[in-house]
This record gives sequence, C-alpha cells and structure tokens, in this order.
Amino acid sequence: MLLTRASDLCSPYPLLPYSKNPSSSPTKTLTRSMRTALKLLRTLSTFPHSHHYHHRRLLLLRTLSLLHPPTPVTFSFSTTTPRQLSPFPALSTLPASSSTFVEQLAGEAEEPDDLDLSTNGDKETFDFDACFGSVDARRFDVPSLEVKELEELPEQWRRSKLAWLCKELPAHKPATLIRILNAQRKWVRQEDMTYVAVHCMRIRENETGFRVYKWMIQQHWFRFDFALATKLTDYMGKERKYSKCRELFDDILNQGLVPSESTFHILTVAYLSSPAQGCLEDACSIFNRMIQLGGYRPRLSLHNSLFRALVSKPGGASKHYLKQAEFIFHNLVTSGLEVHKDIYGGLIWLHSYQDVVDKERIASLRAEMQLAGIEETKEVLVSILRACSKEGDVEEAETTWIKLLSSGNSIPSQAFVHKMEVYSRIGEPMRSLEIFREMQKQLASTSVVAFHKIIEVLCKAREIERAESLMEEFINSGLKPLMPSFIDLMDLYLNLDVHEKLELTFYQCLEKCRPNRTIYNLYLHSLVRVANLDKAEEMFDQMYRNVSIGVNARSCNTMLRGYISCEEYAKAENIYELMCQKKYDIEPPLMEKIDYVLSLSKKVMKKPISLKFSKEQREILLGLLLGGLEIESDEGRRNHAICFHFREDCGTHYALRRHIHDQYHEWLAPFSKLTDDSDEIACQFTTISHSYFGFYADQFWPKGQYVIPKLIHRWLSPRVLAYWYMYGGHRTSSGDILLKLKGSREGVDKIVTTLKTKSLDCRVKRKGRVFWIGFLGSNSTWFWKLIEPFVLDDLKDHLRAGHILDGMMENQNISFDCGSDSDEKTSFSNDDLS
Repeated sequence: MLLTRASDLCSPYPLLPYSKNPSSSPTKTLTRSMRTALKLLRTLSTFPHSHHYHHRRLLLLRTLSLLHPPTPVTFSFSTTTPRQLSPFPALSTLPASSSTFVEQLAGEAEEPDDLDLSTNGDKETFDFDACFGSVDARRFDVPSLEVKELEELPEQWRRSKLAWLCKELPAHKPATLIRILNAQRKWVRQEDMTYVAVHCMRIRENETGFRVYKWMIQQHWFRFDFALATKLTDYMGKERKYSKCRELFDDILNQGLVPSESTFHILTVAYLSSPAQGCLEDACSIFNRMIQLGGYRPRLSLHNSLFRALVSKPGGASKHYLKQAEFIFHNLVTSGLEVHKDIYGGLIWLHSYQDVVDKERIASLRAEMQLAGIEETKEVLVSILRACSKEGDVEEAETTWIKLLSSGNSIPSQAFVHKMEVYSRIGEPMRSLEIFREMQKQLASTSVVAFHKIIEVLCKAREIERAESLMEEFINSGLKPLMPSFIDLMDLYLNLDVHEKLELTFYQCLEKCRPNRTIYNLYLHSLVRVANLDKAEEMFDQMYRNVSIGVNARSCNTMLRGYISCEEYAKAENIYELMCQKKYDIEPPLMEKIDYVLSLSKKVMKKPISLKFSKEQREILLGLLLGGLEIESDEGRRNHAICFHFREDCGTHYALRRHIHDQYHEWLAPFSKLTDDSDEIACQFTTISHSYFGFYADQFWPKGQYVIPKLIHRWLSPRVLAYWYMYGGHRTSSGDILLKLKGSREGVDKIVTTLKTKSLDCRVKRKGRVFWIGFLGSNSTWFWKLIEPFVLDDLKDHLRAGHILDGMMENQNISFDCGSDSDEKTSFSNDDLS
C-alpha cells in the first residue's frame, strides 16, 4: 500500500490535469491527491528516525505546495521541430518528423527571466534612464512535453523502481548518484531515464536532472533528444548556471541542430548575470549567433540588456565594444523595434572614447535623435564635449557648453575637464586654468581627475610655478591618487634640467605613494644626465632587487648610456650581458658605441638567438598552468599562444602581473607590450602564437581541454608550487593554504601522492568541477617554508601561512571538515560524473 502510494506521488503533479478519464473532475482529482499525500505524510511522521525520513517529508511538502498553488497554473502547449544547421539558417525548413518520447512528456513553457542590470555610480560610466529596460510580451515557441503516468507502464516492478529512483537520486551527492545509476544499467531504457530527468526538473532539482542526463549520454542505447536537451538547457540557464547551460547548448549544435530561440535567449541572460571575466564576450557571441545562425529576432529587452552591459563599464574598458554596440543598434533598426534614447546616448558615449573620433557618425546619430524627437541629455552633451577635447574643436565645444548651461542641470566636473582639454589642445593653458578655477567656484568640491588634468596641462606648457602651486594644493586637499601628477611634474623637471627639484619630488612621491617603475626611471635618467653614476647604480640595484618595480629595457639603456659616456666600459659590458640575458633591445644610437666597447676587450656583439625559455621561465609557467593559465591553439595545433589573465580586484594578482609581464616580455604580442609613455599593465595579455609552446599545450591543453599531465609528479619543484599558490591559491583567515586545481581525479591523486613524498600532508575537497588541495594547521607552515624563497617579497606578508588576517577569504567558503563531493586524504573514488 505504501509503495503504491509512493509511486503515485513520485510525479511532481500526481494525477493533476493528465487524467485519462474525461468525465473526472480536476478539482476532485486534486483533492483526492492531497488527501493521499497528507495520509502518507502522517504515516512517515510515526517513524521520525527512518532512513531518508527528512528528505521524503520535504518531498511530500513540496508536492502539496504544487498540488495547491497560490495562483492558477497555465500550461502552454506548442509543437516545434528541431531545425538542422544550414548555410542559410533563415531559409532552412524541415518536414515534420515523428515525435520522440520527450516531445510526448508534459511540461510548461516557462518564460525566461529578463535581466535587469543596474549601473554603478561611477561618473565615467553611462547613466541610464530608469525606464530603459522594456518588456516584450511575445512568447517563445519551445518543444512541448507530456508526462506519462507511472500507472501506464505495464510492469509493476518498473514502476516501483522508477518511483524509488525519483525519490532517492535528489537526496544524494554526485558520486553516490552515479553509483546508483550504474547499478540500474541492466534494466533501464532511455524512456525510463528521461522520465527521471523530467521529474527532477519538475521538482526543481535541476542539478540532479543534469547529472542524470550526462549519465544517459554515455550509455550505448542513448539517442539524442532535442526536446529534453532544450528543456534542461533552459532550466540550467534560468538558474544562471551558464557553464552547464553552454555545455548542453554545444551538445545541440554538435548534433547539427539549431537551438530554440528560448535557449539562445536564456543562455545570453545567464552570461550577462555573471560578473565572471569573459562572460560578456560570450554573451555577445551567443547573441550574434542567435541572429546569424538561428535566424531569430531577439526580444527588445534582450537588445537593451546586452547594450546596457556593454556600456556599464568605465569608458576605457567599454570602448572596445563599439562594433558590437553598433550591431545591436543596426538590428534594432532593421527589426523595426523601438530604439530607446539611451541607445543613441550610449553609442555617442562609446564613440567619444575612441582614440580616433568618428565625428560624422556622431553627427548622424544626433540627427537621428532630432528626427525621432529625442532631446539631448546631459550625458550626451558631456560625450560631445569629450569628443571635442580630442579634436580641439573649440567652436563645437562652446556651443555644447551653452546647451549644458541652458539645460538647468548642474554641470558635472567631467565637463569642465573636457573643456580644459579643448583649450589645452589649441595652446591656451591659462584659459584652462581659468576654467579650473571656475569649476572650483561652482562646485562644492574639486575632483581628482580635474587636478590631474590641470597639472598635466600646465606641465606640458612648462608653467613650472603654477604647476608647483597646484600640486601643493592637490596634496593638501587629501585627494588620491597623486602618482599621475607626480610623474607629470618630474617629467617637467627632467625636460628643464631642474634636477634638484626632481630629486626632492621623487622622495616626496615615495613618502606619499606606492612607488612604480616610471618614477624610478625618471629619477635614474636624471642621475645619469648629471653623471652621478654612483647614485644611479644604487637606484638601479634597488629596482632590480624589488620585483614589484623591476628593471626594463628603458632602465638598462639609461645605465648603458651613462657608463659609455663616462667611459666605464667594464660596467657597460655587464649591463650589456644583462640585456642579452633579459633579451632587451638596445637603442639604435648605442649600437655602434657598444660595438666599440666590446672590441676593446676583443669581444663581438652577440647575434640575436632563437627564443627559448630559461629554467626559471619554465618552472614559473608550469606553476601558472596548474593555477589555471590558458593556452590557445590554432586549428592545426601548430602554433599556440599563452593567455595571461589576472583578476582586477585581487591584490595578489596586481603585484604578480607586473612580474610575469617582465618575465615573458620578449614573448609578448606587440599589442601587449608597454610603451615608453605608459607603465600600466593590463589585466590580460598574451604571447605571440608560436610552435615553441607546443609541448605545454600538448601536456596541459590537448584538444582544447585542460588536463593534468601524466608526468606532473616530476615537475612539482618549490618554485612551481610557489607560483601555483600565488596565481591560483588562497590563504584563509585562519592561516591555512588552499590550492585550486581543475582536472581528473587520477591527476589530482598523483599530485597529492607526490606532495606526500615531500612530507606535505594535505586534504582534498571537490566543489563542482574544481578541486581544492588544503594544507591545514602545521602542514601549511611546512608548505610555506618550502616555497617562501620563491614568493615575491611584496606578497610574503599577505600569503604567509599561519598568520591570522581578518577578511582574507571572504569569498571562499571551503570547509574540509564537512562532507562534500569528494573529501579524502590521498585518493578518490572512481564513480563520479560532473
């Protein structure tokens, strides 16, 4: 009796609107099912300590809530046929085919959630109108599903086993779930497991449904089912699990089918809802394929959400998305959708940040706005001022300024800054200073950007006294950062040969700012120019020892020029050897001179040799690859490029990325190298595409997927572990050390075994697709002693094991004391699927 009733209740909507008897009343059926559920709930309550009591009680309560929803549930049934990929997707049509089992399973066609992205308060980002996010009531055409009752299955034992699986699987961890499914291989069919997967989606156990589906596709009897894949993909996307949603999306494409419109929409929204790096680019890719491959017309809300995401970053980061923004605008126009005023404003804003401003395109957008009856907002006028500042267009700038004044709104400080830049372009720095003083009168406070700009303008005009006065005013204001203005002032002193003031400014900068290579290079250049080589040597050695500052080609060329001019030829040879070791380029004017110096000692200039890694570079790269570094390969896997990604909000990565940039500078692509007038290193940079990286690509990224190499046990040197920790590790607030790693269980097991041979005991925990190797308590101290000599000096206090530091790991919640997907000392079970 209990088993029979349990089999009835395993369906999320037991006997709901699917009764075969047309004369039966849905209300009576609903009431009868509720009484059955309540009776079974009371029965279970008499055995409070029975196996899985709590899970079954929760399942029954969930069933009751579904049986008695607070609002009526409306089911939408539609028939769609999966479309095959075609060179002309918009013209591709297929004849109706026989429906699969999944297409006969019942299911509601839920509307995807529209994304509502909010902009931050940064003045450098575009400000959106409150009513920007509009809603499109058009429903998606998705494959419909019909649910068969268990009662319709002829075998009693099959009904009972399926009922048991529906109840047990959601309660278990992934490894146990796979073991349970493996034990059912002798009798299950695709129809059986499809019912289980659909049931899991019905009770919102979508993770379980995903694991059941992934197990299904590995069985010999599996036949791809478009409706099931679509429904599961949509559910994973609605939970914002974009990686699993993308995995299912790719499965559909690999079958030569076109995903449904809802799948494209939901996956795009899932990417947009994630702050992870690279998700915005993936969202753009899916959106473009939705139009070009699927031939669909995206909703207005999706256009607006994606456009908002593109321009919600600061202008310097958003300007690279101009082509994508123009594509969205073009698709809005050609689809006959409403173009919101913020779309026009955002496009003008993006154009104003380009290095070369397209004035004709901006004028065209403004004309379209005027035809549509849209007034130019304050943000649009500021964008026009920004464009004028890059061209030095005083006439247009003054016209725009008058419009800003007549708008009645308060003028933002950024508008004053752009106006200062306009007059600086035409050689009127005093007019720029007047605008700055006018801003101070009109606004309650002066912005940091305004101080930076006016000091830069005066330094370029060589107005030394006024620049010094404003710098003192800037320092007294307490605003930060001061570094850009210190650099402008030191550069002015260097050009005017005022070396005493440059030295004082250098030491003042060290007191108030975190030092960087630019100010050291300026001071070094000044010392060499006045022939103070002893002090220059001291500064150069200080730069060389401090990896957070470091030396570069400019530093070495400066010292080489100084030694040659002072006829210190032996020291010049040493610098030359260092530059050859570091593979720095020698400036053309020094080439003949160093050739003469070498000839005195009967040496010849070394010819450029083919690039290859040093031992240190090899070990650093291995550590970074273990920490998650990516390698991209071409289609023939002949050439490979290393892609360095550093988190912008991570203090450890901030110090590490400069060091890594210096280590591999000779391998970097031209667009990733620093220019002489810039010292800011991007969070992402890549090497050239080269066959030399083939070994590392084959070991860590064969077929484009990350794996742990079979020979990894030979490469775990202290330096490799140190860079793994700095790049892909964390230190908890209690002082324990965690290393993040992706890959197979066998590979992780091999690493753990190798660490044990080094007397490093550790524990392993799995969370999703990531393994965490934890050195806890005294083990973290032993690990730290092993790697400390290779950790960057600036990071030692931050990463030192056993030192309590509040707030270190606020975003990592890894506990090795509780159960997990995998929590074992040295080995793992083999039954798992993720």
